[in-house]
Amino acid sequence: MSQMPQQAALSKCPSCEEPLEPGDRFCGACGYDLSAVPAPPVDHPTITMNTGNAMNTGNAGKAGNGAVPSPSPAERGAPPPPPPVAPPAPPAARPASAPMPTEPDWPGVRPDSSGVSAPTHRPADLAGTDSAGLPLTGHPRSHPHPHPHSQHSAPVPPPPPAAPPATAPAAGAPRSSGVRFDRPAQPVAAPIADPVPQPRAQQVPRPGAQPVAGPGTQPEEYPLQAPDPRVAAEQGGEQGSAAPGSTVCVACRAGRVDDDGYCENCGHAQPRERDHMEQECGPLAAVSDRGLRHHRNEDSFGIGTTTLPDGSPASVAIVCDGVSSATRPDEASLAAARVASASLLAALPRGTHPQQAMHEAIIAASDAVNALADEPETERERAPHQNSPACTFVGAVVTDGLLVVGWVGDSRVYWVPVDRAAPPARLTEDDSWAAQMVAAGLMGEAEAYADQRAHAITGWLGADAYELDPHTASFKPDRPGVVVVCTDGLWNYAESVEEMARAVPVDAAVRPLHGARVLLGHALDGGGHDNVTVALVPFPAVP
Repeated sequence: MSQMPQQAALSKCPSCEEPLEPGDRFCGACGYDLSAVPAPPVDHPTITMNTGNAMNTGNAGKAGNGAVPSPSPAERGAPPPPPPVAPPAPPAARPASAPMPTEPDWPGVRPDSSGVSAPTHRPADLAGTDSAGLPLTGHPRSHPHPHPHSQHSAPVPPPPPAAPPATAPAAGAPRSSGVRFDRPAQPVAAPIADPVPQPRAQQVPRPGAQPVAGPGTQPEEYPLQAPDPRVAAEQGGEQGSAAPGSTVCVACRAGRVDDDGYCENCGHAQPRERDHMEQECGPLAAVSDRGLRHHRNEDSFGIGTTTLPDGSPASVAIVCDGVSSATRPDEASLAAARVASASLLAALPRGTHPQQAMHEAIIAASDAVNALADEPETERERAPHQNSPACTFVGAVVTDGLLVVGWVGDSRVYWVPVDRAAPPARLTEDDSWAAQMVAAGLMGEAEAYADQRAHAITGWLGADAYELDPHTASFKPDRPGVVVVCTDGLWNYAESVEEMARAVPVDAAVRPLHGARVLLGHALDGGGHDNVTVALVPFPAVP
């Protein structure tokens, strides 16, 4: 291997007068480069220091106790030496208030080195740091410390080029977890307290402002956030995107809902008004819901109260279930419920018997559904396979002493007494395949309703019905109770009378809306495979 050129051996360091060993290229005390100057004449004998440690790798064999220290310049009668031009600086800066040690802190012998001294480092080999732990901006030799044994100064070789100073962060500013190497780090500005909190959608970075990097985020990275619906509505109104009275999207809370029921911003279909309906009218209430499987609610209801000619109160509840296999079943159920409830509320104050009024209401509802089938010939030609709109019908009229029910199809009416010790009852019979099998004695009730043809109806309202056969019945209960008027979307999950009675809350007669909601939840918890509609009417009628 190649060897470095050697000069004549020096007996002591020209800078600090410390003894040297043959072959040393740097002074073990001050780190002076011995190759920079010619060897001075030998004026003093070579004496080792009594440090107990080796100073460098060249004189490791001379480390030992009992050596005589070198006489100081004062003992020799010489004047005090001037400070050296460039003595070494310690690797790390000391605080200004700390006193200077009388002897430099030399590296010691490692316990496992068998007497081998630690390597020697030049002061320029290690970058110093200030008291804040930041790199020094100047050269480590810019703040020399005088050595107690230095006698005279010597020329110092030019230092290596220093690295460009690093930009220190602002005082008191938190240090960011992320570092950008493509450009100097930017100071993080402290947030300015705002007396009035602004919505998150308004927090837009100012031009030229640097983002605040939080934990786990990269510089210039902003978290995504949903728009505030209130701010979006205000901005939409200012920009003219949302017309007065328009509906705001329930998904993005920012876009306007178009006439086709879809958001102009995100394209989400909006909930229809009939997907969930609730109404409370005096002592009775009704709830209708789309359920969990159907794409729309094809049920409808109509409730109301009126007064009989003798001044006694009367309550009316109509529930209709659209036939899914027919065309426009939602329109059929809506038309039937509206027309039937209006017919009853108009006939009862005139003195018409409630059972007769119910029969007339069913006829009026049938006519309304039949009218939906009157389409232009062009419509019939485009869709000849479509069936006429159709629905089922069930209703109840409750007075102070009389309960009248009417039905066509498989929607039902249940009677649940307030005193749960009394037996409940079902007041209607289904117009269905299963009911016909049971009535004919061909199948048991459990077996018939377990068949896949059980819900095939044999009676409905519509232009293509075989014949209209309205069913009406009158009852005179001897105790208070609640009348449950519902579609098969509910009674599928409480088919027997006992199951329905257990599902109805005990306070349903005094809290009908709450009771209807509980029954809706019972159907949804059971699966919600169909539309669910239920109306609760207390008996006797409450003024």
